[in-house]
Amino acid sequence: MPTTAEDDRPATGSRLLSWVERPGPGVVRFAAAGDDWDEWPYPRLAAAVRRVAGGLRAAGVRRDDRVVLVEPTGPGFVAGYFGTMLAGAVPTPVAPPALGQDLAGYLEHVRHIVATAAPRLVVTGGTLAEPLRPVAGDAGVVRTADLLDGADEPAAGRRAGLALLQFTSGSTGRPRAVRVPFAALEHNVAAIGRWLRQGPADPTASWLPLHHDMGLIGCLLTPVAHQGDLWLLTPQQFVRDPLRYLRCFGQRGARLTAMPTFGLRHVVDRVRPEQLAGLDFAAWRAVIVGAERVSPAALADFWRLLAPHGLDRRALLPAYGLAEATLAVTGGALDEPWRTARVDPARIPLGGAPGGGPAAAPLVGCGAPLDGVSVRIVDDAGRPLPDGRVGEIEVGGRCVAAGYLGDPAGTSARFTAGALRTGDSGFLHDGQLYVLGRLGDSLKLRGRTLFAEDVEAALEAAGLPRHRHTVLLGHADRPVAMVLLENAEPDWERRAGAVVGRLTEGAELIALRVPVGTILRTTSGKPRRRVMWQRFRDVNGGSHRAR
Repeated sequence: MPTTAEDDRPATGSRLLSWVERPGPGVVRFAAAGDDWDEWPYPRLAAAVRRVAGGLRAAGVRRDDRVVLVEPTGPGFVAGYFGTMLAGAVPTPVAPPALGQDLAGYLEHVRHIVATAAPRLVVTGGTLAEPLRPVAGDAGVVRTADLLDGADEPAAGRRAGLALLQFTSGSTGRPRAVRVPFAALEHNVAAIGRWLRQGPADPTASWLPLHHDMGLIGCLLTPVAHQGDLWLLTPQQFVRDPLRYLRCFGQRGARLTAMPTFGLRHVVDRVRPEQLAGLDFAAWRAVIVGAERVSPAALADFWRLLAPHGLDRRALLPAYGLAEATLAVTGGALDEPWRTARVDPARIPLGGAPGGGPAAAPLVGCGAPLDGVSVRIVDDAGRPLPDGRVGEIEVGGRCVAAGYLGDPAGTSARFTAGALRTGDSGFLHDGQLYVLGRLGDSLKLRGRTLFAEDVEAALEAAGLPRHRHTVLLGHADRPVAMVLLENAEPDWERRAGAVVGRLTEGAELIALRVPVGTILRTTSGKPRRRVMWQRFRDVNGGSHRAR
């Protein structure tokens, strides 16, 4: 991306990095073993950022070079990310391998990212340096610890044309590299801060992975830009002990966080009411809920669990966003309860109004557009539709990214004339955005559109655990609705068949009992439906007749 006159200034001229020169009194804490926390006051963290920046420049990194960062949540990631920006290079975060993940498959994933990003360096920690060398291509591989061993010297370069090369989660195919300029990232961070009325006195706690847009921008860059206190856990620590995360709010004073619906469900499933004794959530201002369709039952169950200890129902803020719009697009208003509209999944015509009636189920509204963001609903030709009509969600404003790196195939989101056609379907009503699902994960049946998310919601309402099933919709030689049932109980196939058969009349139903781990998910919990559908087609030679 060519550098503009606006970018021709020191990296520390951005609010995203100004804290490095003027660190405040706040503290960033990383969850350690047991109940301990590794504390990094902002001055200490700023010194680490400067050392990494100096080390990168000494290693030959120059302005606008890309640096792939493979680090778990910890001071190494934070210093590596901000140090890359300070050096005038472009950070490209990549998730480290998950516990138990096949290393060979993971390295192929990294090989794809490296081939796309063409970085100058791959920066990593622990024992990953040697395994990564064969897939790093022409890029060098350096350990974060070696960069941190350098001198604490100012090494600010002129800022890069991009603030971030963000790889998507891969829910609709292979991860794609989104080019996020400084202006878009600065604008989105400021808009999130205004939305949440966020300042230095508003601590944040998060367990989200830092390589993902919600965890990175919402729960790291935004709090650090405000120099607020911050508690960071890894996803594995949250899964193992969600009560430790809750204590950040009930004991330590955190007020802000974000998570997908999965996180709400996990807290409700794992935390017993008696374990909350002595915790006070009255100051918990915001729980942003996004990344997948927001479940009204999950919102209500989470609130009911914590309400006896002071959590205000209005603190739950459904939201909508995507990496191609930097992060946040819409969000529920502070001090207002979340809203729902009733929609019949069997009566959703594109271009028309979603049907109600006795079969309708509640759909959670994702709030109004943030400051400086515009949202329209458009038809197939890109023409705007009136409120209440179903179409594709289009996003505009300074938060829209600068497109993809390269020309990735099979993308559902498209950048057109300064706007983003998201590939998601929804409608506007009373100023709120209601998101129905991915257009690529839907079927047109007899003049209506059926979304995989609606079928999954119906299965959950029928008693099938949400994390043990997913729905794939597609076309072979006719419309097909496939249900994958992980470690299914004896009657699940019958119950799933009844639900899915009712909703997908006119499509062929395939119900598959599969082992645990078959359902592929992104780091935010979204099913990778298109990838699984294509694998099914590949295995069965395009036929829909396999059982």
